Amino acid sequence: MEGEERPEPSSGLLADGHLVLWTLCSVLLPVCITLWCSLQRSRRQLHRRDIFRKSKHGWHDTDLFGHPTYCCVCAQHILRGAFCDCCGLRADEGCLRKADRRFPCKEIVLKPDAKALDAMPHHWIRGNVPLCSCCVVCTQQCGSQPKLCDYRCIWCQKTVHDECMRSSLKNEECDFGEFRNLIIPPSYLTSINQMRKDKKTDYAMVFDVTKTPPIKALQLCTLLPYHSARVLVCGGDGTVGWVLDAVDEMKIKGQEKYIPQVAVLPLGTGNDLSNTLGWGTSYTGEIPVAQVLRNVMEADGIKLDRWKVQVTNKGYYNLRKPKEFTMNNYFSIGPDALMALNFHTHREKAPSLFSSRILNKAVYLFYGTKDCLVQECKDLNKKVELELDGERVELPNLEGIIVLNIGYWGGGCRLWEGMGDETYPLARHDDGLLEVVGVYGSFHCAQIQVKLANPFRIGQAHTVRLILKCSMMPMQVDGEPWAQGPCTVTITHKTHALMLYFSGEQTDDDISSNSDQEDIKDTE
Repeated sequence: MEGEERPEPSSGLLADGHLVLWTLCSVLLPVCITLWCSLQRSRRQLHRRDIFRKSKHGWHDTDLFGHPTYCCVCAQHILRGAFCDCCGLRADEGCLRKADRRFPCKEIVLKPDAKALDAMPHHWIRGNVPLCSCCVVCTQQCGSQPKLCDYRCIWCQKTVHDECMRSSLKNEECDFGEFRNLIIPPSYLTSINQMRKDKKTDYAMVFDVTKTPPIKALQLCTLLPYHSARVLVCGGDGTVGWVLDAVDEMKIKGQEKYIPQVAVLPLGTGNDLSNTLGWGTSYTGEIPVAQVLRNVMEADGIKLDRWKVQVTNKGYYNLRKPKEFTMNNYFSIGPDALMALNFHTHREKAPSLFSSRILNKAVYLFYGTKDCLVQECKDLNKKVELELDGERVELPNLEGIIVLNIGYWGGGCRLWEGMGDETYPLARHDDGLLEVVGVYGSFHCAQIQVKLANPFRIGQAHTVRLILKCSMMPMQVDGEPWAQGPCTVTITHKTHALMLYFSGEQTDDDISSNSDQEDIKDTE
């Protein structure tokens, strides 16, 4: 119609342009903000890493402190930041460089130009004192105010109020506190370094065994008085074996007088050696660190047999050099070695999936159930010959053979002593004898672990020789499994290790075994 007005094309295009513009802004703005934040985060990370790399502090990042925390520089309450795992300093990200420059860390060795002191002064750090700590002057609680207040000595761990510090403790000497027998004074290392001709090792740095072999860290024991060092190994049985191998290297170097006694804090999956030595089956933080150190000081020194396991291949493969292992716990062939081999294979493919004890044990249960159905190790008695101290032993229809050095096996099960009316003398880990038992399959292993059955006891011996005549069979030494072809396995005594036995805790199995032994003595 001639009278109707048509909309102008330019106004429609303008509206469409505004729509496109706002759409682009709504999409691009969050992307730009995200990129900018990522860039700033990367810059901050590079900045922190640069400080960490050059610092003498042991700085670590944290996204959330576990308790109320205040910055040592600005005194403000902080939720995230960095902390030093050596001296306990805590700082906000913006104050990190100031904190690093202003506050010195704990000195393991005094400065080169410093003289060895007869008396050690306190090294006070202000604020963030442990909860429920008390002032050594007035015996009142410290750190109760919601601010940066009060002091703590990072050597003796004494705490003191700000007011009491000004009036009493400013110039007091430090006696290193309750754990003075576990602390190497910096003045001592300074004096030793001044007398030493070899200056290659820098003992001012803390050793990280993920980057440095333990033998290098254990050389610190050679600077101490004879037979005075004690080492706490935090890890599983494999970690303990790794450290004991380093101790054996000290023996080869002629350093027997400096060999340390070894205690264990069980952080692995099985922890059978730790359980045998009285340190329990696992540690999840239920015992305070201070109590762990007290237990180490109170523990008694004992000997642990260590055995050489030599595997010599047969036939064409005999040209190769025999494989040698050092055994602390046990050697086995059969279903339990098969479970360990399957677990080890899958853990190497995806290590991050096997970081939980519960998950690890569930995987073991899965493979044990699978072997109950498949029975890959059946007719073992037809495939192997067993000799104990040179005498051949006739075997029943077994699927597995286990050679024991310690009392526990399979995450806390006592194999040799058994249960019910068939109790045997307690197995010892320092008598130079091995206990040899057999199992009828994975289901039999499960029955033994829940105390519904006993293993087949084969005997005790000083030397064990096993000949695998045919086929591939799974084997393991202290949880390190492999698939083995025809071979001869010879187990002989190698050496002793000096360990620490803690008698303060006993498991139910220990109590029942001790009571059984008392009953046997009474009947005799």
